[in-house]
Parts: sequence; C-alpha cells; structure tokens
Amino acid sequence: MYTTALWVLPLFLQFHQEGLGTLKLMKGSQPKVAVLLAAYNGLSWLPDQVATILNQRGVSVLLFVSVDRSNDGTEEWFDRLAAKDSRVKVLPHGRKFGGAAKNFFRLISEAELGDCEYVSFADQDDLWSETKLARAAHILNENHCDGYSSNVTAFWPDGRRQLVHKAQAQKCWDYLFEAAGPGCSYVLRRSLLKLICEKILTDNELVNDIYLHDWFCYAFARSRNIKWFIDPEPSLSYRQHESNQIGVNKGFKAISGRLSQFMDGFWLEQGVLIARVVGVSDTPFVRKWQSLEALGLIKLAFSARACRRRALDQMAFFVFCLMIAIKKGFIRD
Repeated sequence: MYTTALWVLPLFLQFHQEGLGTLKLMKGSQPKVAVLLAAYNGLSWLPDQVATILNQRGVSVLLFVSVDRSNDGTEEWFDRLAAKDSRVKVLPHGRKFGGAAKNFFRLISEAELGDCEYVSFADQDDLWSETKLARAAHILNENHCDGYSSNVTAFWPDGRRQLVHKAQAQKCWDYLFEAAGPGCSYVLRRSLLKLICEKILTDNELVNDIYLHDWFCYAFARSRNIKWFIDPEPSLSYRQHESNQIGVNKGFKAISGRLSQFMDGFWLEQGVLIARVVGVSDTPFVRKWQSLEALGLIKLAFSARACRRRALDQMAFFVFCLMIAIKKGFIRD
C-alpha cells in the first residue's frame, strides 16, 4: 500500500500542477464578448439586468448600449454608469427608433467591437445566469457553430415561472416563420455578425421594415447554411410585464393579439420580406406561396411540418394558413 502511494503521489502532483496551469490559462484567455443592449424607458429593471451582464463569469465583457429616446432618466443612468465602468460604452443619445429591431440594427452596424470574438444581444429587463456567455462560447466551439440561442425561463411579478421551450429540432424552412428563441438568448460569432452587418448596410430600407431583429439574424444564418445551436438549458430569466414588445403567449390578451396579427397576414408578410432580404425568394418553396393568395396559402398549410419546430405550432400553422386562405377566397368572391 505504501509503495502504491509513492507511485501515485508524483502523478497526483503532476496532475494538480497541470490542472492549475490549465485554470490559469483559461483565466488569462477568457473569451471576449460584446453585449449589445437596446434600451427604452427601462430604469425600473436596468440596474438588475446590467448587474447580471457585467458580473458574468468566465468571460471578458464589453457592454454597448443604444437608448431609444426615453423620458425616465435611462440615458442619464447609463452615462453615469459608463463614467464609472470602462466596460460600458454608450452610443450617442437622441435618436427615436420606435421599436427594438431598429435599435438593435443600429447597435449591430455602429458599435465598435474591438477584439471581441463573440456578440450577444440583451434586453433591458431580464436576469442572466452567471455563466450564460461562457456556456454559449463553449457550446459554439464544441459544436463548430456560429449561432447560439437557448431556452429561457419566463417569470411574472406574481412569482410564476414557466420554461419557454424553443430547442426542438430545426426544420428546413422554420427560419422564415419563427426565430430561434428570444433574442436575449442569442450569442453569435463575430464573423457571423459581420456578415449580418454588411446586409443591414446594403439593404437598409428593407431590413428596417423587419419587425424582429432576432428572427432576421436566425434567418440570415440558416439561409446560408451557417450552423445554429439551440440549447435546451435555460440561460436567463425572461421577465414578463405589460411593456414587453414581444413576450410569452400567456393569457387571453397576449394570445388574442398574436392571433389577430396572424389572421391579418402580418407574420406571413414578414416571412415574405425576410425571404426577400436573405435571398431565398426565388426558391420553388417560397415562390409557391409568397403572393399570399389563397391557393399558395393552401399549399403552404400542407408544408407546415417544414415551417415550425414544435408539433403544436405545426398544427396551428396548418389551421391558420387554411383559415386565411378561406378568408381571402371569400373576400375575392
């Protein structure tokens, strides 16, 4: 037993020293992540959210902020924070965007990211897990992907919590009809963001008509066969409140609002626009329905399994496409 201990001890010491060296190397070469945060009248939630961003473990963070002209002191709060913390970079104030997408497009095209290797999007009101960015960077490298998103855990002021599950298997055309999950869970390689930025600058007028930046970024990547990983592990707590531009479909008001937009054809029109911007309008699949006429929508309904990831969403997609087709048929008659 004593002889065995003498044999094992040098190996243990060697392993211990190598382990310490690896930890030091990891600490000295932490992934550099630029976080793009779009804000608007967010002073009620920003201190908590920003703290979870700046306190991320295992990464080096730079926080870039663009504020849609606000009246609650959001601009002044960020100016004070930037004066105290050199990691916080605030883009010039005063612009009015009227929605998160245009604000994020501004961040993508104007933020000077330095030597950051990864880029993440942030809303103003969530709470991130402390290893959100480190886990995303690790998964991107392990899976040789350029785009990452994850499940999230929605939470309400009354204490309710609910998993928002977006990690179903990706489908051939899902990117024309849904995002990869909430944009606040996205982490992209710098190389992918550069391509997206070029597209924004080239087709600025068309891109600015897109309602959801996260949907567009996912569609851009998938349309170019760029690998995207959707993580089943929730990476953040996704705050739900009355000011959410897009939140969880929970409650009659939220569901009826989404149904109204779908029945009005808004989401399908966005799908047509995104197909055009990312360059897949001339594919046989898109050509058969992009006119949004009744016959094309019937054909689209029968492609539902290729258009949404979740089985329940596929069934709903099928039904609503048929309903809109019938509605258009009646109107024409």
